[in-house]
Amino acid sequence: MSMEQYEWEQLSPEEKKKQLYLNQKQTLDSFLARGAISKAQYDKSLGDLTEKMGMGSLGA
Repeated sequence: MSMEQYEWEQLSPEEKKKQLYLNQKQTLDSFLARGAISKAQYDKSLGDLTEKMGMGSLGA
């Protein structure tokens, strides 16, 4: 088992959910930065992601 996998398994379900959210947000950020999606698409996708994952408290 890799150290990264071990560390992942040590996270609580809430911490895992937060990391998954942040990883998805980072993907959207990179898509926007590279022009793969428009700002409107980014805003919609991030808003949907934030709402569906219950991450409004992260201030996204």
